Amino acid sequence: MKHLFQLAAFLTLTFSGALHAQETWDIQKCINYALENNIQIRQQSINTDYYGNELQQAKNNRLPSFNGGLSNSFNFGRSLQYDNTYADYNSNQTSGNLSANMTLWKGMTLKNSIDKADLDLKAALADLQKAKDDIMLYIAAAYLEILFAEELVQVAEDQMAVTQMQIDRTSKLVDAGSLAKGSLLEIEAQLASEELNLVNQQNSLQLAYLNLYQLLELPATEQFKIEDPILPVVKANGTLLNSMDIFRQAVGLRPEVKSAEYRLGSYKEQVAIARGNLYPSLTIGADYYNSYNNKYEDFNGDKISFSDQLRSNERYGVGVNLSIPIFNKGQVRTQIKNAELQVMNQELELQSTKNVLRKDIEQAYTNAVAALKKYMASNKAVESMQEAFRYTEEKFNVGMVNTVEYNQSKNNLARAKSELAQAKYDYIFRTKILDFYNGETIEL
Repeated sequence: MKHLFQLAAFLTLTFSGALHAQETWDIQKCINYALENNIQIRQQSINTDYYGNELQQAKNNRLPSFNGGLSNSFNFGRSLQYDNTYADYNSNQTSGNLSANMTLWKGMTLKNSIDKADLDLKAALADLQKAKDDIMLYIAAAYLEILFAEELVQVAEDQMAVTQMQIDRTSKLVDAGSLAKGSLLEIEAQLASEELNLVNQQNSLQLAYLNLYQLLELPATEQFKIEDPILPVVKANGTLLNSMDIFRQAVGLRPEVKSAEYRLGSYKEQVAIARGNLYPSLTIGADYYNSYNNKYEDFNGDKISFSDQLRSNERYGVGVNLSIPIFNKGQVRTQIKNAELQVMNQELELQSTKNVLRKDIEQAYTNAVAALKKYMASNKAVESMQEAFRYTEEKFNVGMVNTVEYNQSKNNLARAKSELAQAKYDYIFRTKILDFYNGETIEL
């Protein structure tokens, strides 16, 4: 068992040493890397390109269409001749045509389709920004989790250092015959427990780094150490903006709200497009046709030349087409009703998005207030525990308290420091969330 413990400690310390050997990343570098390499963001970026193409196509639909065709056929067997008789012969006929069409009016559906595609693109861009915002929050949380884990490692190391000093002092007293060896064994057992706690905290640090690597889509083999930032000082008289004030600001800034609003506008445009199908459509078109047959002959039996056939066979025309919808099995009316239902559903979706945003802000605000209160209480607890431990240590040094009481006081101090660190990082993260909702960038 002892060998397993030593192996675990060795591997953990090796990992810690490897981190120190790697380059240092600050939070902005982590965020920038994630924005460039995160798969979800790249997929959302592709989605915006798709809607950009849809918008361009909607604009192109206003342009005329121009197409051409070319065909060639081989004919075998009997065929009617110019002299109204039949004869057996083989022929080869080539024909070609050109045509152009343009919609002049279609119940404003072309314009409304452009407006709808534009809103769809804006919604996709807002979704892309939401994906970026989410990954930035995830990175900030993972970054702070590492800082918190590092602080717990430091607390565990400090605790072991104090215990080691007591072991050194107690060993001298035992050697001098002033204390029984049992006192030394009790402190050494405490050190072993603290070593296990240190390994656990180092493992938590390793897992926190792994979480950050995975958010960045980096393999764990490509290690780096995060930069220790200058964290804001938590003040007892610190004030937080009211959650409703933050919500009023956020509702006009947050991309998820904008996306829902753009989609509502898109569905309204879909209603207008559906209604446009009730109106007549007016199109203009032109076409040209010509052909050549290698067996065509004139009345004298001479083959007609290629150029003469092209002059003789060409035909062209220009026309205007007016299509008036009269009855189409109620399809257009159904399309209108369904589009109106989508508008109603999206209005509810927009309200739901705002409600979720308000609840998230309220939750973040409540958590921040609770974390601040916990930090202040933990800070007082640490001050009290430090004084109590100092007093207990003095009494222990003169033999007025036993090892159990001494270790209990030291453990209480370590626990209070851990709770203080947790409250501090929890408060910082909650306030960063509130600042983010308020339109500020994430910085540490």
